[in-house]
Amino acid sequence: MVVGTVREIKDNEYRVGLVPGGVKTLVDSAQQVLVESRAGEGSGISDDEYRQAGAEIVGSAAEVWKRAEILVKVKEPIEPEYAHLREGQILFTYLHLAPLPKLTRVLLERKVTGVAYETINGPDGSLPLLTPMSEVAGRMSIQVGARYLERVNGGRGVLLGGVPGVPPAEVIIIGGGVVGMNAAKMALGMGARVTILDRSVTKMQYIDDVFGGHVATLMSNPIAIARAAARADLLIGAVLIPGAAAPKLVTRSMVSGMKKGSVIVDVAVDQGGCIETTRPTTHSDPTYEVDGVVHYCVANMPGAVPRTSTFALTNVTFPYLLRIARKGLKQALREDPSLVPGVNAYAGKLTCAPVAEAQGLPYTPLESLL
Repeated sequence: MVVGTVREIKDNEYRVGLVPGGVKTLVDSAQQVLVESRAGEGSGISDDEYRQAGAEIVGSAAEVWKRAEILVKVKEPIEPEYAHLREGQILFTYLHLAPLPKLTRVLLERKVTGVAYETINGPDGSLPLLTPMSEVAGRMSIQVGARYLERVNGGRGVLLGGVPGVPPAEVIIIGGGVVGMNAAKMALGMGARVTILDRSVTKMQYIDDVFGGHVATLMSNPIAIARAAARADLLIGAVLIPGAAAPKLVTRSMVSGMKKGSVIVDVAVDQGGCIETTRPTTHSDPTYEVDGVVHYCVANMPGAVPRTSTFALTNVTFPYLLRIARKGLKQALREDPSLVPGVNAYAGKLTCAPVAEAQGLPYTPLESLL
């Protein structure tokens, strides 16, 4: 197959979908690899490194899109890229379609096969291709939150760890999954007081064991969330329902009841956000205020640390890509059932139930189309 990757054009997105090691493995297995010139520059990877690994360096993104049978990206296509999508092409990337009806419509109209990193399941029900970026985003959420708590950045002027005689900041994390756990690690390391809210008693028991009782846990419900938000200096939205739009757990009235100058970092923004006042922002213009509360809702947080993120991401995406390139998608799906939930769109049909539900569109089981 012809595998291609292009330079990401989303605001301040510097990750890239392939690294030279992956290119060499593909080329050694008789695949042709196209890389847009300077695609890896933001992650510190030169065209020469790709060329030495066996890739053909292509001068324009349009040519890569035109020739590639499998187009490997990091982020979902944005409007300037829609025209490049074509029937039968396999798009392998993060899609996060639930809050993106226009992109969903384009994929269906153009009969693109959309394979989404974030809905591929591991044998244990985990999300292996989402995990590394959730780890990065969770850790970054605390770094970012600490920065915007500074008065010069619009915050309350609170140091996360406090100092002797002055209490540390209150960090409230809604969701005890990968994002929440990594946020808690960073917040504890910086000396903050940390509380995680989750719906699972088993998860809360696990959190208590892992952190040795140093992280408080609360059963997540509207009353508990409202009370926790009211005392938060930094509130992290870390809720994920695979493939679906995130539930709005923190309401506008809860935000209004928060301390002036407190900070919200909604890591769930890719799926629409779990805070009612969330709207997507960019690295160029990352924050806004609602009722005196600073909101940071950048939809590609890991793009700010592309060297780390690119290699962490491709470590987990590449085995799936190699399987699809070597065997073709249908055979790869037959041999690896964990790949099946990753196919969100196929032959003009929407094959991801949570996306169909979120957008009120018909759902077609993938198995009926193969």
